Amino acid sequence: DMQLAQDAHIDAFAMNVATGDASIYNSLALAFDAARLQNFKLFLSFDYLGGSAGPWGKGQVLDLASTYFARGEYLRYNGKPLASTFEGSDQAGDWVDVKRQTGCFFLPDWSSRGARGALDLQGGVADGLFAWTAWPWGNRDMDSNTDASYDEALRDQNKPYMMAVSPWFYTNLPGWSKNWLWRGDDLWADRWNQIIEHQPEFVEIVTWNDYGESSHISPLYDNAMGLFNYGKAPFNYAQDMPHDGWRQFLPFLIDTYKGARPAITKEGLTSWYRTSPAAACSDGGTPGNTASQMQLEFSAAQVSQDRVFYSALLASDAQVEVTVGGRTQAGSWKHRPDGGVGVYHGSVEFGGRTGDVVIRVSRGGSTIAQINGRSVSPDNCRNGLNNWNAWVGSAMSGASIPAASAPGAPAKHPFRWSDGDMPQYCVEGHSSGDGRLDGLCRWSCALGFCPIHACTCTRQGTSQPGAPGWVNVPATGVDGVSDFGLCDFACHHSNCPGDVCRRF
Repeated sequence: DMQLAQDAHIDAFAMNVATGDASIYNSLALAFDAARLQNFKLFLSFDYLGGSAGPWGKGQVLDLASTYFARGEYLRYNGKPLASTFEGSDQAGDWVDVKRQTGCFFLPDWSSRGARGALDLQGGVADGLFAWTAWPWGNRDMDSNTDASYDEALRDQNKPYMMAVSPWFYTNLPGWSKNWLWRGDDLWADRWNQIIEHQPEFVEIVTWNDYGESSHISPLYDNAMGLFNYGKAPFNYAQDMPHDGWRQFLPFLIDTYKGARPAITKEGLTSWYRTSPAAACSDGGTPGNTASQMQLEFSAAQVSQDRVFYSALLASDAQVEVTVGGRTQAGSWKHRPDGGVGVYHGSVEFGGRTGDVVIRVSRGGSTIAQINGRSVSPDNCRNGLNNWNAWVGSAMSGASIPAASAPGAPAKHPFRWSDGDMPQYCVEGHSSGDGRLDGLCRWSCALGFCPIHACTCTRQGTSQPGAPGWVNVPATGVDGVSDFGLCDFACHHSNCPGDVCRRF
């Protein structure tokens, strides 16, 4: 697994550890020994909610810290061993002493408190924050509203942000009171675009190997499937549902995030979809969203779409087609990279069609890459239940091409939006949630101004486009509209919709 992670240009594993499981001590010892041999990095993430013996005690944390923080294979940031958590904000006071005794850099996930609430705990004991916010709400696509709140709060204190990215989420483990999904669909493509735009100091992929939440990008191992028995799952929904293809373009995406201009020498294709139509069988009582986190619940079919999703790493534009049950449909690209070099993404609806699935990318009639995927069929239902997990396939071109690089790359520390500033690189975007602002977001993001509190950038360019001529028309949003500078920008450039903006 460490070699596969290195092949994907992943720098380290977060070792999630919880109380009540004596096996973790031997597992950690083996993992750190393997990391030393592999020249790979690990760091500890203390799970304060998942342990059968309750939250971590300060003494237990210090014991593990004394064992591992000084090891050469332990991940460091600015020379300090990095430690994280999954929740545990009620134990924030413990970390005052842990930091004093170990000198660690503390980057917890205290998402339940929000950005400013987490930063205020114990006099600002957190050196930065991780937000476990990798999935969209309900039937919406992923936006960057939460990231914006963290970005603003952390920037005020000059502290770093760790942004989460995940490809999927579905869990049905009634033994642990878990049964819901969050929208996957375009998420893997959308979220990497947001990461490249935002340029956080850290990115954490959620997860490497959590089969129980269908968020893994690791291979499937039969000897690691015991949680489906322990969690009393109605069936093993990870079996025969590989996710390895989601790693295929990570070297390009991670290197781009880090500010490089990675060269494409081979083109390729990745595709993912559910293997039975939503209406083919029972939804298993699985909602989209979860009331356990105070969310309005939808039916699963309202959230997870009957579509075949695909991404292609290409040196120039190409055609895509999807065949389901012998019927071929021309696909299209929802996202095209600026300059034509990079990751393209789109999807087609399969609706009620069933049968074998073939996804093909071609140029000038010649096939670049083709995936012969798993069939879509009611027969793929298990025990009369729909499997809301995704099947993922991938293929690379058999031939190499002359090296092609995107015409530009994001700066490692781009501008962050504030009053009067214009973010770099955005050339396409939409509203992050308030539909009244969607038209303004699309217009202003195309001109390089895409404030992350109101808009979500979906494509970056190599230079800021020119805006229409400037006129002196200061403005703000009408009552009830938080526009974060959109109206002032738009009205100063002769686009001042009266239903959204109010001139001074």
